Amino acid sequence: MIRDAATGAAVPDAFQRLWNPHRMAYIDAGREGEGRGHRDDCPFCEAPHKSDEDALIVARGEHAYVLLNLFPYNSGHLLVCPYRHVPLYDEATPDELREMGELTQTAMRVLRQVSHCDGFNIGMNQGEVAGAGIAAHLHQHIVPRWASDANFFPIIARTKSMSQMLGETRRLVAEGWPAQH
Repeated sequence: MIRDAATGAAVPDAFQRLWNPHRMAYIDAGREGEGRGHRDDCPFCEAPHKSDEDALIVARGEHAYVLLNLFPYNSGHLLVCPYRHVPLYDEATPDELREMGELTQTAMRVLRQVSHCDGFNIGMNQGEVAGAGIAAHLHQHIVPRWASDANFFPIIARTKSMSQMLGETRRLVAEGWPAQH
């Protein structure tokens, strides 16, 4: 028997649903504020003060820098961040945005060269409600994609197959980065 949403059961629609209740631990952790709202515990504010190797930084510019994502979707998943602690795209300066764009273009070229990827997902999640893991500090994702990178592991085995260690990926991308971006 089909009921409407008001009586507790959803009306059928065309969507397939994949239930991921384990994600609530991540969502609930975000409500605590750690790494999400304060400059004191912001990993993107701390990273530039560490060595490139320790922070997984592959390139530094004047207003922004590029580092590997500590929890990558794919090998070579990069983040482009302004040095300044600013949460939203419309709050960044023209110089920050210009350099983030230039670093993104260079990152794409380098990733194609060193990893032979077939395409990219590039994007920003603005604010916690939009899915930003570190909502308090603007960052752009550059995720290299290959024709064969999607498989059953993440869904069936709750495992993401990563073909390269972070340190090795950082070394290859940093070595491939041109002296002048």
